[in-house]
Amino acid sequence: MANNLIKGIHHVTATVNDAQEDYDFYTQLLGQRLVKKTVNFDNNRVYHFYYGDEVGTPGTIMTTFPYKGQGVRQGRIGTGQVAITGFSAPTGAIPFWKRRLQDAGLAVAERTKFGNPTLQFEDPSGLILEITGNDEDERKPWVTAEIGQQEAIRGFYAVTLSVAQAPSTFDFLAKEFGFTKVASEGRITRFAAQDGGPGQYVDVREDRGAERGINGLGTVHHVAWRVEHDEALLAMRSRLADELGFKVTEVKDRNYFHSIYFRMPGEVLFEIATIPPGFAIDESVENLGQSLKLPEWEEPNRAQIENGLPKIKVPDHV
Repeated sequence: MANNLIKGIHHVTATVNDAQEDYDFYTQLLGQRLVKKTVNFDNNRVYHFYYGDEVGTPGTIMTTFPYKGQGVRQGRIGTGQVAITGFSAPTGAIPFWKRRLQDAGLAVAERTKFGNPTLQFEDPSGLILEITGNDEDERKPWVTAEIGQQEAIRGFYAVTLSVAQAPSTFDFLAKEFGFTKVASEGRITRFAAQDGGPGQYVDVREDRGAERGINGLGTVHHVAWRVEHDEALLAMRSRLADELGFKVTEVKDRNYFHSIYFRMPGEVLFEIATIPPGFAIDESVENLGQSLKLPEWEEPNRAQIENGLPKIKVPDHV
């Protein structure tokens, strides 16, 4: 029962290591804006960072939980996970990014993927990232002193799912999410949400016989898909849980969106999240990400929480 409720990627959430390293990598090296600094709602000793464009538009939001010192094991990227998180930048910016990443000491692999120049590299925790050059992305980027309009990352381009067997994933994406198969290349099949384009693509990589991924440092915890409002979220939950029998969480209030979680047939953890209310509900756009924001029930514990979190050094020019 394909529908058009899923509009594309909302965010990607990863389990990472050191908070300062993570902050520096995504804001300084990749030039993303820290749009929200809060805590893991299930563990207030751990930050939850949201990086994106000026306002944290869904489709641009990379979110991380820096778990250093919390006894979390190093993860293993494998089947049942998002294996690669891909960002979008102008084609002409690819040489700039290659130099910038290499100057930062990163190993960069160049390749062509579905006709587009692509750079693959790792973040400090071992997440596999890509920057895909393309000239179809009209989203307005966040720019910094070092990264201008012509080079800046626009948001996500695609996520790559690693699955042990692809047919059930293909079937689910087409029938339940309304995605369209648009291309295939080797073991990778590309699907598009809506009309396709950057932030609308999901690449399914069939890794038969590969090891199952293990959640931990350096792995993506889940990918979230966006819907326009609560009614669409409830419709998706009803379809998945009541009609198809998936184990789906109750609706979670994440302050900046409402969402549900479930594992799709390829075992990847999916979240479906609403576009509203967004990140400006508790800070002005100008001040996004500058202060620690806590859910209402944690406010009485603010002093204790702030004491337990690592201090983050923010450069003067941010």
